[in-house]
Parts: sequence; C-alpha cells; structure tokens
Amino acid sequence: MTVHAARAADPDVPDVFDPRGYADGLPHAAYRLLRERHPVAWQEEHEVLGWPAGPGFWAVTRHKDVVRVLKDARTFSSHLGATQIRDPDPADLPFIRRMMLNQDPPDHGRLRRSVSRAFTPGRVDRFRAAVRERARGLLATAVDAARTRDGVCDIVAEVTDDFALLNLADLLGVPAGERGLLLDWTRRVIGYQDPDEAGPPASGPDGRPADPRSPSMLGDMFAFARELAAFKRRHPGDDVMTVLASDDELATPELEMFFFLLTIAGNDTVRSAAPGGLLALARHPDAYRALRTGEVGAATCTEELLRWHPPVLSFRRTAACDTELAGRPIRAGDKVVVFHGSANYDERVFAVPHRLDPGRTPNPHVSFGDGPHLCLGAHFARLQLRVLYEETRTLLPALAVAGPPRRLVSNFIHGLKSLPLRLVADAPP
Repeated sequence: MTVHAARAADPDVPDVFDPRGYADGLPHAAYRLLRERHPVAWQEEHEVLGWPAGPGFWAVTRHKDVVRVLKDARTFSSHLGATQIRDPDPADLPFIRRMMLNQDPPDHGRLRRSVSRAFTPGRVDRFRAAVRERARGLLATAVDAARTRDGVCDIVAEVTDDFALLNLADLLGVPAGERGLLLDWTRRVIGYQDPDEAGPPASGPDGRPADPRSPSMLGDMFAFARELAAFKRRHPGDDVMTVLASDDELATPELEMFFFLLTIAGNDTVRSAAPGGLLALARHPDAYRALRTGEVGAATCTEELLRWHPPVLSFRRTAACDTELAGRPIRAGDKVVVFHGSANYDERVFAVPHRLDPGRTPNPHVSFGDGPHLCLGAHFARLQLRVLYEETRTLLPALAVAGPPRRLVSNFIHGLKSLPLRLVADAPP
C-alpha cells in the first residue's frame, strides 16, 4: 500500500497541518481523534498562505510514539531533511545542516558539548537575580500603566516580549543598543506564516515566498554574529557569546548557526510559554489560588503550565530506513512529524489531561522535546518562567482575561501575539 493509498483509506483523518487551524488554540478534538483512531496518520501537505504544496508526512500524536521518534535518532533523522515540516530548498540543505538542531549523533554531540561549556546551569543561575528584578519591574510598570487606563494590560506587549528578549540578550551578551534586532529576527523566522509577524513577504527568484531560513535571508543576522564574536574576543564578558567566540573548535559557520539557534529558540520558547502560562492561570482561578497560597510550588506549577501550553507545536524527522510505527509501515525518506501538543494531552499518560493541575507529578510532558535533542536551554527557560510566575503571584492577587487572545498563525510555534489581562480591579472609570 502506498502512503497515498493509506491516506485515502482514512477519510476521517483531520488536518493538523494547516497553520490557520492553530489561530484558535490547540485543535484538541482533532488531536483526540488522531490519538484514538490514527496515532500515525498520513497528512496531505497542501498549498497554503502562498507556500507551495509538499509531499505529505506522517503525523505522530500519541505520547509513547512521540518519545520513540525523538529518542531514536538512528531511525528518525534530524539531518536528512532538517526539522521543519516544509522541505527546505535542496540548495539550502547543506547550510541548514550546520545547525546543531539539524544534526544526528555523533556530529550533534560534538557541537552540543561545545555549547554546553557555555550554557551551563551555573552560568544561568548567575542571571537569577537580574531575571527576578526584570520580572518585578516589568510587572510593576504594567500595573501602574493599567491603573491609569481601565485596569487592563496587554501582557504580551507590556511584559512577556521584553522579559524574554532582555533575558536572552543578557545571557548572550548583546549590547543594549542592539537588542531590538533579536526580536525582529525572531518574528521573521518564527512568524513567517503569520502576516502580522512576518511583515511584507519577500519573494524568491521563482516568485514564491522566500524561505526565511535560507542563507540569502539570514545574511544580516550572521554578519551581526561575526561582529559580536569579534567584539567579545576584544572585550570578554560573563556571557555565552564570549565562550563561543573563544572556542577554537568552532568554525565560523558553526558559530553563526549557534547564534541563530540561541537567538530564535532561546527567545521564542519563553516568549511563547510565558503568556500561555499566564492565560492558563487567569482562566483557572483555583490553580492560581493554589500557586499564590503556596499550596503548590512554583516549580511544579511551571511544569504543568508547560504541559498545558507547549511553546513548540511540532518537530519533523525523516525516516532513515524502512520501519514501523504504531502499526504503520514507514518508508525510508518519509517525513515523520511529532505533535507535542497532542502528546501532552495523551490520556494514556496524563490523568484527566484537560484539567489544569498545578500540583501534577510526575509530569512527563514533551514541551522541551526528548532524546539527544532535548532543549539545551531548558534550564534557563524554566528559571525564567518560574521567576515570572513567582513575581506574578506576589504582585497580583487575581488575574482575569479582559479580551480574546490573538494567537500566532503557525503549525510550529504556539505563540500569543496579544493577551489582554485585567490587572487592577479598581481602575478609574
């Protein structure tokens, strides 16, 4: 049976590819149907939002199967076709494979060890006080501004975007005057499917939208990375770029790709997770009360909020050989895409998964992945999120949603573009 015949045999398989389907949140009904009836299901990769059609892929939605794919790099390769659903231009693939995220062991391990020397828990912990001061300051400023209006604040625009961006800039050692570039690059690369984030579309030579991850679209970011590395060699500091710039084992292209990875993934993980967690707490006052009273610890609550609102929706692998997954024959060369949001709500692993339980333990969510590509910055992301929720519970006795959130149009990042929260109950009329 061909993959297209297998797809035709399952006419009730819902579409979880279209990025527009995530503009209202996780498609839980579709995920549930896939987990129950089609845990490894063929998806058509149709043309959408001006982007060309692709060959299709296998959608993996059960927790057990997602973990297997993520852990088995020998069978499910990050290197063969990289890690995004859409196939890169074949001419760009050698360039994209320079990134650690798009490599398999043992090459992946060599680069991971190099950056691990910089991205250690000890170095991250030294940022704790600055992260806390920043969270407290941004929240206090947002409350003060809300008092002068109707008590409402867009928590994304006034708190979480700056919180994620400035923390990352501190960790990397980006000078204050250049920090806005990090957010611009993140929006360009992560939000390319969303007109609000991507800005005016750039076209390639064939008239199709230009891939924001292609070398031609990233020249300014890589030039900045080289300039910053040269600056750090002359003026070293206690930051990640100083360590990377002084590592003789890293070639310049590898350093550029590290900067790309840390800038995009390091920013958008927290940028997406932070407002998602606050939205969950605002919609579940009992959970927020348990956090405020100390009934549950902030660290445990943070894990549940990550399960509830995973910052990454999907990651792609490519089958390196013929194999089988959940009874489905997978052929070498097939695209295999894991869906984190579905795995995090798998009833086989999480009791009552649609109940926000801030004390849930154990909590084996896959929001930071699993296996050799487990998120390198997970420690730093958890620190930031935990501190933000701690400062929120200290400053704000209650959270309430004041308007519908606006979500990112994306099948990759579970982002929020806007989230109106009521921070002050007694604001002037």
